[in-house]
Amino acid sequence: MRRLVLLLLLLPLFLPLPARAAEPEVKVRTRLLPADSVLVGGTLTLQVDLLVDTWFSQPPELPKLTLDGAVVSEANGEATHLNEQIEGKAFFGLRFNYQITPQKAQEFVVPALNIGLQPGQASAPVTVQTPVQHFSARPPAGGSAGDDQRLVATAVTFTQTLQASHDPLRVGDSVTRHLRVEAEGAQAMLIPPPLFAEVPGLKRYVQSPTVKPLSDGRGGVTGGMREDAVTYVVTREGEFVLPAIELQWWQAGSGAQQASAVPLLKVSASGNASYQAPFSISDDLRELGRRTQVRIAGHWLALAATLVLLAALAYAVYAWGGPLRAAARAAFERRRQAWRDSPAFAWRQVRQQLKGEPPQVGALYLWLRRTNGCREMSAAIPEHAVKAVNPLLAFLKARYGRPGAQPGTGPGPLIQALPAIQRELGQGKPTSLPAHALKPLNP
Repeated sequence: MRRLVLLLLLLPLFLPLPARAAEPEVKVRTRLLPADSVLVGGTLTLQVDLLVDTWFSQPPELPKLTLDGAVVSEANGEATHLNEQIEGKAFFGLRFNYQITPQKAQEFVVPALNIGLQPGQASAPVTVQTPVQHFSARPPAGGSAGDDQRLVATAVTFTQTLQASHDPLRVGDSVTRHLRVEAEGAQAMLIPPPLFAEVPGLKRYVQSPTVKPLSDGRGGVTGGMREDAVTYVVTREGEFVLPAIELQWWQAGSGAQQASAVPLLKVSASGNASYQAPFSISDDLRELGRRTQVRIAGHWLALAATLVLLAALAYAVYAWGGPLRAAARAAFERRRQAWRDSPAFAWRQVRQQLKGEPPQVGALYLWLRRTNGCREMSAAIPEHAVKAVNPLLAFLKARYGRPGAQPGTGPGPLIQALPAIQRELGQGKPTSLPAHALKPLNP
């Protein structure tokens, strides 16, 4: 019994377990559309389908495809989602497209592409390889392998518009011609540029083109579109003709040569372009009583310039004249102090002091000291100065002598004698003391 139980327990180790998760299944397929043959300049689509029976945990990593003699656009990022039943099993996938445009008539080999995948529930990343594809490029009808670039498309729409800067046109105005080409089944970069002819009397300015793909609204590309424009500036009066423009292209399926064209355009210009105001400025100024020209007299301009100059000078003095003002103030104070220390200032005080109550002679002594340096009246009086000395001595005795020694004498005689005193004492020289004499006790 024990052996039977042990055998039953070990039996699953030797049998496959359906509960154990298997690695996800991955399928890859490719095909060329619309066929394996294309015209030189036509567009061929390499369609790559990636299918798994689980899901994609990471976006597939598609390599870059390069072919000698062909222009290849990389697979667009927005892939088409697929849901298919293969042999009764559900698969989910993504579809990517490479656009291939051969430039030479030859056989082409599309090499195998290694694509990295990360399917859901896979134990490791998976790398799948696409099968090798072959296609041939043949020259278009009426052409050879060495011809220039040609437009190959399933359908082409060629339109034009004309835009004038002014109606009617005048000399100096401009007119712009816009061309638009929409090519189904062709790459936008391969649409040839139109030829804008030179027109006598018009100056040509070709503008930069606009090239972009045509979208189907679901992230796919159905063709290309190119917009061109040229501006003509009118240089003289007359009638002008913008010639018709023809675009040669080839049908992608049949290879038949086709032509699309826009008709010629006629324009006319007359007179020079001049600006005209919507109202008369001169009439409005005249109605307001003003002149159309404003004139200012020369003396008013000179006066205004002078005022501006004075204002600038005043501001400069105010802003930067601090040291100058301080120096001027100090010089004024020194001059004022020198005047106060002069004999003339002291003499101007003599008459006022004598007329005061009581009369004083301090200013007279100060004038005397400043004039000839004498501090005593006796040293400054010359011997012959009788007319000036008598009134002075009489006033001093009456003012400063012993009381009752002499009747009082007013300052009137001394005031009358002031001119003589100024004339005689102001020019006298002080008597020098002997060498052995004592200096004044109270100078």
